[in-house]
This record gives sequence, structure tokens and C-alpha cells, in this order.
Amino acid sequence: MAKSALITGITGQDGSYLAELLLGKGYEVHGLVRRSSSFNTGRLDGIYEDPHVSGRHLFLHHGDLNDGVTLINLLREVNPDEVYNLGAQSHVRVSFEQPVFTGDVTGVAAMRLLEAVRAARVRTKIYQASSSEMFGATPPPQDENTPFYPRSPYGAAKVYAYWATRNYREAYGVFAVNGILFNHESPRRGETFVTRKVTRAVARIQAGIQDKLYMGNLDAVRDWGYAPEFVEGMWRMLQASEPTDYVLATNTAYSVRDFVQMAFEHVGLEWEKYVEHDSRYERPTEVDALIGDFSKAKAQLGWEPKVLTPELVKIMVDADVQQLEDERSGRLVRVDR
Repeated sequence: MAKSALITGITGQDGSYLAELLLGKGYEVHGLVRRSSSFNTGRLDGIYEDPHVSGRHLFLHHGDLNDGVTLINLLREVNPDEVYNLGAQSHVRVSFEQPVFTGDVTGVAAMRLLEAVRAARVRTKIYQASSSEMFGATPPPQDENTPFYPRSPYGAAKVYAYWATRNYREAYGVFAVNGILFNHESPRRGETFVTRKVTRAVARIQAGIQDKLYMGNLDAVRDWGYAPEFVEGMWRMLQASEPTDYVLATNTAYSVRDFVQMAFEHVGLEWEKYVEHDSRYERPTEVDALIGDFSKAKAQLGWEPKVLTPELVKIMVDADVQQLEDERSGRLVRVDR
């Protein structure tokens, strides 16, 4: 029989790529989707299956990580072989404006899901999406043994979820792993995240429909990888013989200024002419540098990144240029369902 997986956050960047990966491996994939008055499944358009058609492999269920009863009922109904907890309020800057909500959805919800698995009495493997933001002010390079020093409500919430996952693994023998992923981007990244904000602005400035790009801290250093490669690493963690925690990263470092410069240069523009500072985009407490060491994942899982930041920038800029051209020509049509 085919394996089955439940993905929270399936409508997000990572969730959509992971769903594609698992469907390609023959899985039956179930996704948790928040109820909304507007369509919020655009990233799944390429794999969507009509619920009226028999023999499908993708199933979407309305629910929320705040609702423990729904989680228990869904786990009993699906009885998945694997659970990937990717759902969260994942915007770091927003977490300062909505700290309590972030703490609940990003932190406590992980405990809620773990307890739902225990209460539903399903035997499943669990992947918890941890984050490099947990390291915060701890100097790089950072690996699985690096102490945490979060510098945002988001980072603090992720630390809570990390230790909850480890506790359930050690207390109840649950196959639960933390994937400590450093920044990973793609054309599916949300438009309010810094990398996508940059590449989308580059496309619009080149087309003459935007004049300026306003940015916060350009000196922050990050380790940027490619999201489709990182979801492969998530899957590999749950195929290991024993549960443990892994860092996924690229072991390379670029500043936000470097990312901006490469993006503008890719379309032949000088970034200094278009980029201006706006303090509203700065964090109350900044994380200066996040640079990961994926040695453990390479040695134990055979995972390593192929797309590094310079190529990633080109992929994202080209995608936003193409999307803008499609929008203006009328070729981009949203599917209503």
C-alpha cells in the first residue's frame, strides 16, 4: 500500500513543494487548510485534484492548528505514516507586532499537534519545522549543537516547539525530528518576505511600474538555499532508521545588500539608484548572521544543496519577470474552485 502523509501548512511555499515531492513518490497526501472566504490554495494549482474524481491522491481538509479536537479527529481519520508540521506564523518582523498569536500558532501549536498524535493513538513519524532563527545572536557557524539565543518572538516560539518535539521523542518514544532549516527561498516565497520583496520589485522597476524599493537592514548576513531541495531533506529525515535532529543549510553567507545587488544586476540595473532605507522594516532586535553547517545531514542522510544564493537570485528574478509579463498580457489566469 502507498504511504500517506499529513502536511500542516500545505498551502505555503514549503508545503506545496513537499506535496509535489510526496505525490511524485506515490504517497497519498493530506493537507490542512485554513478556512477562508477567498481562495488560498494558489500554490497547489499545479497538483490540485477535483474531489469529485475517484482515484485521487491529494486531499485537503479544513482545520486549524489552534483546534486540538479537529487535529485528533483528522489524525484518526487519515492515520498517516508521516506528519509534517509546517504550519506557522513565519514572518519574523510580524512576530514583533503579533507576539502572542505567533507564540500560539508557531510554538504551542506544535505541542498541540504532538499531544493530538498521542491522544489519537496513531503510530506516525513527525517532522517539526524548526528554524535557524532559534540561534539568533549565537555566532556562526551554527549546527545541531549550537546553543539557542532567539532574538524575536518567532525565534522564541520555534525554540519552544523544538524542545516540545524532543521531549515527546524522549518521553513517549515518538519518532519525532526537528529539521533546523536555514533560509530557503523560491519563486513561491510570500511577497512580504525580504527575498521575494526584492525580486518582485526588480521585475516591476525594470518594467517601469515601480520607482523605489524601500529596505530595512542591508547588513544582515544569511545562508540562503533553494526550497525544493530543502523539502527533499525533510523527507529524508523521516526515512532515517532513528529519529534525531538535523541542520539543512548551504554553508555560504551573503548579506541582504549582496542579494539586492545581484538581483538588480541580473536585469542590468544599478541597485543604488532605486533602493532607499526605511526604518519601519528594521527589527527591534536584529540577528546579525546565520550561517549553517549541514555536515550531519550530508553524512547521515546523503543530503547536500546544489543551488546556492547567486543562482537562487537568478531563478527568483526570472520567475517574477515572467509572472509580471504573464499578468500584463492576460496569460496568468487564477483557477477558481
